Amino acid sequence: MPLYGRALPDFPWDSLAPAKTRAAAHPGGIVDLSVGTPVDPTPAVAQEALRAAANAPGYPQTVGTLALREAVVAWFARRRGVPDLGVDGVLPTLGSKEMVALLPALLGLGEGDVVVHPQAAYPTYDVGARLAGATPVPVGEDLAAWPEHARLVWLNSPGNPDGHVLGADQLAAVVAWARERGAVVASDECYAELPWRAPWTSEGVPSLLDPRVTGGDHSGLLVLYSLSKQSNLAGYRAAFVAGDPALVRPLTEVRKHAGMIVPFPVQEAMTAVLADDAHVEAQRERYRARREVLLGAVEAAGLELDPATAAGLYLWVRAAGRTDVGSWELVDALAHRGILVAPGTFYGPRGEGYVRVALTATDERVAAAADRLGGGGRLF
Repeated sequence: MPLYGRALPDFPWDSLAPAKTRAAAHPGGIVDLSVGTPVDPTPAVAQEALRAAANAPGYPQTVGTLALREAVVAWFARRRGVPDLGVDGVLPTLGSKEMVALLPALLGLGEGDVVVHPQAAYPTYDVGARLAGATPVPVGEDLAAWPEHARLVWLNSPGNPDGHVLGADQLAAVVAWARERGAVVASDECYAELPWRAPWTSEGVPSLLDPRVTGGDHSGLLVLYSLSKQSNLAGYRAAFVAGDPALVRPLTEVRKHAGMIVPFPVQEAMTAVLADDAHVEAQRERYRARREVLLGAVEAAGLELDPATAAGLYLWVRAAGRTDVGSWELVDALAHRGILVAPGTFYGPRGEGYVRVALTATDERVAAAADRLGGGGRLF
């Protein structure tokens, strides 16, 4: 019987095994641009804070240290344009994926409840709804077409896989729609520090908690953020949820009972990196340079970037000028050149015809991918 009696989709990454084997057979070795796991060093500021806190014999606080929550509040004010978050609206989490997967259940959703999420989306939004017994419904940007009885709305801006960014006016419209219906809005914003195009490069990517969006009221709103991308802390499982204290409090209580606590040394590392912008800017520059190298190469290979891609850690590309080339055809063609990418269909039917190309490889491997793409002629 499936877990909890729920029918879950197969774990999509397992289906990439044949393509991975094919790519690994390339004489120059595989260039893995599929998963998007950070490869650059964890910043010294994080490592030093972790070492300094290594002697931690007692149980840490589920709610997090006051210093960590104050660091989150200060970071939102400094980096995200959110001046009115309080420490009672912050909760550290074991990475952001576990909160994505568990939030519908933690909010008490179940059979008959609807969870909406973007049409091209991280699969865990769908899985989290199913684990709770709720019904996931992918939606586009037209609010008039959304199900009226939705209980939870997932946003993801900048989006994974497509890099789309929602402006403050679009976010405000979603908040108004949800509040009229008593729905919670949860925004996954883990790529917010990686904008590539105007106006987001100068203005910053808007947060769901921005006063232009909320009207100064965080009721019914939650933001999830991970330090995996901006700070290379994927191995630390360092993240947090922030927003409405009336929602954060019961989430905290459940986590107390379940023993879901971020280790104290990790909390100290989080506190340190949230106060340091220099390492974030350096990491953004690394990704920007790799993005430029890959962009030129994929275009030379006859692929085109989704024109709405404006931020994030991925290129969302398809065969240029073609509608008859499927995602798995693209995966196979790239694997023959020793490059592994993720098929767009991992992210829902809307992803058919696309592949997701991660920027998370070393400079040497990115250069190898560019040589294979640019020097091998068009794929189709």
